[in-house]
Amino acid sequence: MSEAPKWTTCQIVCWALAGLAGLAVLLGTTGSLGFIVALMLGAALAVLLGLVFTRLVCSGETSALEATAGTTVGKMMGTQPVGSGTDGDAAGKDQPASKPAEAKEAAATAPASEKDETDAPTAARTDKDAGEGTRPETLSAPKGGKADNLKEIKGVGPKLEALLHEMGFYHFDQIASWGPDEVAWVDENLKGFKGRVSRDNWVEQAKTLAAGGETEFSKRVEDGDVY
Repeated sequence: MSEAPKWTTCQIVCWALAGLAGLAVLLGTTGSLGFIVALMLGAALAVLLGLVFTRLVCSGETSALEATAGTTVGKMMGTQPVGSGTDGDAAGKDQPASKPAEAKEAAATAPASEKDETDAPTAARTDKDAGEGTRPETLSAPKGGKADNLKEIKGVGPKLEALLHEMGFYHFDQIASWGPDEVAWVDENLKGFKGRVSRDNWVEQAKTLAAGGETEFSKRVEDGDVY
């Protein structure tokens, strides 16, 4: 069994004064309010003054009697002091979890389909990855050790001719054999000159030149009027 709370001298004096005040209220209001109401009012005032006096005068001294007195007054007045008894503890324990905790739990248990789609890595996509067109057949070196003058094709300058050589294209008949898929591939992979094959109609020019014919532009190149 727990020991009964001990009264200090300061507390005894404070509660005695509070009791006298409550008694004075009881005697002074019994005639007008009735004994029961006057008793409740006097008791409530006595307890309230006792708590106030002990808090102000007997600072630093914790008394279990104060908590007991507060509970008694609460029951008399039809209310329960906040934080007193086990009811207050139970109320605190029954409080719902904080909203941030609920949000974290909901995010952790959310279906994979509801998660942010940006979490999934997006594969880098390049023009070559698109697989547009078909790469034409190439040569490692010009046939017979001598390349055709690809500059006779309108739209092919010295820089572009060098680029075509690097890609393995040296002769008119190579270009003349390109179909739509090959043209699309070369158009896409001419660094700095994309779309030039289609725009200047290389294939038709190459067919004429591969057959030994001439074009108006090729004549100007042969005469030295262009380069």
